[in-house]
Formats: sequence, structure tokens, C-alpha cells
Amino acid sequence: MKKSVEILGLPVISITEGRELGMSKTLLIDAKNGLIAAITIEDEDWYRGVKLIPYESVIAIGDDAVTVTNSENILKLDDAGDYEALLDENIRVIGTKAITKSGTIQGKITELYIGDDGKIEKCEITSPDGTTSDVTADQISIFGKQVTVIDPNGTGAEKKTKPVSMPVSRPEPAPAAEIPPQEPEAPKAEEAPQPEPAAPKAEAAPEPKAEAPAAEPTAEAQEAAPKAEAQEAAPKAEPPKAEAPKPAPKKEAPKPAADPKQAAADKATEERHRRFLLGKKAARTIKMDNGIVIVEAGADITEEVLQKAKLANKFIELSMNVQ
Repeated sequence: MKKSVEILGLPVISITEGRELGMSKTLLIDAKNGLIAAITIEDEDWYRGVKLIPYESVIAIGDDAVTVTNSENILKLDDAGDYEALLDENIRVIGTKAITKSGTIQGKITELYIGDDGKIEKCEITSPDGTTSDVTADQISIFGKQVTVIDPNGTGAEKKTKPVSMPVSRPEPAPAAEIPPQEPEAPKAEEAPQPEPAAPKAEAAPEPKAEAPAAEPTAEAQEAAPKAEAQEAAPKAEPPKAEAPKPAPKKEAPKPAADPKQAAADKATEERHRRFLLGKKAARTIKMDNGIVIVEAGADITEEVLQKAKLANKFIELSMNVQ
């Protein structure tokens, strides 16, 4: 076994190239499996990024150097994808608090003991009073970034004991109470069949009574019978209803015949107005009663405008508003 202090700070030598590749700087710990995954090194190009040697590539760790086969065993960060998660976790173990599962702080981890296969064999704990003690790997439950959990009575991961199946004593069932035999029931007497009801006796049909012969009508009765039938058959005449007299139709007064001379004079006047208005401009906007514009103010008066004004009875209004 080697202490971590005996590994760190040693030069890394390539035995096939005969040259020094750098200095071992830190241990990259795989906390889940409790072993050293790689050794980071520092060389003259340290500013270019992290470089590491997988622990499986280490030939030997001597008193004066760490030996590898050649420089190709050194991985740059770009090529160390398998170790990137461990670099992010950056668990050092040394310097963490050692605490038991019951919550008692034992001290701090001050040293690691590493086997030839890279497995952490035991840890050294320094208590607050300065005394040191060792805990083996099977007594360590968790390697944490700030706390290492110790189980003094355990063997590393907790052992899950299978529950022992004890035979369960089941109470025997109590013997069933003897039931005295019951006497057989006497058979029930069969019910006597009830007699069927007798069919009702058919009633004798009443004998038809002999009708007395009708008396022959007298001669007077024979004469009166057709008269009465004739009166009943004849419809009763209803008195005629008096109809109301219809009003006489009103006679319309005859319209006076139009004077042909007056009609000619009106037509001549309208024609003079039409000639007078054509080509003039409207002094203001003339509208129909429903708001439709006949002519805008300042617009020319055309034949179409005159027709609209005449149909809307606005001919006189248009005549009085021209310029």
C-alpha cells in the first residue's frame, strides 16, 4: 500500500522514451467504487489545460518516480471524456469530515492508503484532540465531497439482511359442538281436493206473450192520418228577413276640362326657365326631401340637374338659387 503523500509530487517518467513527462499533482477519485481512477499531472504546458494518466496505465509507483510506458498514456482534457464527470465532482476525500451514521463527528480524513490496483484500502482519521485512527474501506459508506460517512459496525455498504421467516403458530380451530339429532318431521296430511263449483243452471227462457190484435182504425181516423202526415212533411215557411237598403253610389263631380291655352302658356314659361338655367351655376346645394343631393353649390346646372329638380319639385327653388 502507498499513502497519497507518497504518490503526489513524484516525477512521471516514460520508460520507453527516457524522459520526464511532468509531476503528479492530484488523485482523481472514483467515489462510487472507492478507488483511484487517474493521476493528474502538471508539466511545462500546464496552462493549456488538465492532463491525466489513467491509473491502469501506471506501471509502478516507486519511492522516487511514477513510471508509465510512454507519453501516449497521458490524456488531454479533450480526450478524457470518460473522466469528465469525475473531474466535475472533484472529490478529494482528504480534508473531509468523518462522521458516523448516528451523527457523531470522529474528526477529519488526513490520509488515504492505496493498494496496487488503485483501490482505497483504508483512511486515516485525525480527531480534534490530535489522535489518529484508521478505518478500513469496508467501514466507509460514502465518500462525499465534504463529508465521509463512517459505519464502524458495517462493512462498507449496508448489508440488507433477509427477514427470517418464523413459523407462525396458528390456533387450532375449536371442535364444533355436537348438534343433537333432530326428530324427523311428521309428514303433512295431504289436503283433500276441493270440489269444483257446480255449473250454473241455465234459466228457462220466458215464453213469448201473445200480443192482442190491434184494433182497426175508424174511417175518420183514416182520413185524418194523411192530412197530418202532409202537414209534417211540408217545410215550415220562415218569414222573409228585411234587407237593409244599400247606399246609393256617390257621384264624382266632373273635373273641369284643362284650358289648352293655359297649358301652352305654362309649358312656354317652363321652357324659358329651362333655357335660362342651363349653363348657370348653383348658388347653394339643392337637396331632395330624402337628403339626396340634386346639385352641389358652385356646380354647373345641366339637363340632368333640371330633370332631378323637376321630379323632386325643386325647380322653383333651383331657379331662385343660381349665379
